[in-house]
Amino acid sequence: MLRRISWVLIAMLWVSVAAAEGFNFKDTKGKVHRLDDYKGKWVLVNFWATWCPPCLEEMPALQQLHETRKDLVVIGIAMEYQDAAYVKQFADDLLVTFPIVLGDRKIAAQIGKVPGLPTTYLYNPEGRLAAQNVGALTREAVERYIDSKVAAKKAPAPK
Repeated sequence: MLRRISWVLIAMLWVSVAAAEGFNFKDTKGKVHRLDDYKGKWVLVNFWATWCPPCLEEMPALQQLHETRKDLVVIGIAMEYQDAAYVKQFADDLLVTFPIVLGDRKIAAQIGKVPGLPTTYLYNPEGRLAAQNVGALTREAVERYIDSKVAAKKAPAPK
């Protein structure tokens, strides 16, 4: 039932206009990712685990977003793992090409609370937190949310 909650509803429940403190992550390939490096793009940070069925269910949607949306950066943060090599192989087996970070409490603290897995944070192109979702999400829900915000920004102000 939780996975059916749309991004729009989540956004209405919790949207922050405060600028994010930012983050500094090193992925499994050694590349460093900073929120400031992605100004002008939406940034989706997804906390997941290899043992989590809803996490695995949403992985294809995240991969599709990564492949098709040039205005969006997807970063996956693997949590609650015991073997880094297993996480890397697991992501490779799922054909994941977006960056994967090996997470822990210190990494998570850079973003916010992770009350359950999966948990996703979405930052707008200005680097401000736009939405949070706990539970699986769909590509369509993410695209609908981003497109609605882009359309609203382009709409002329009422007179």
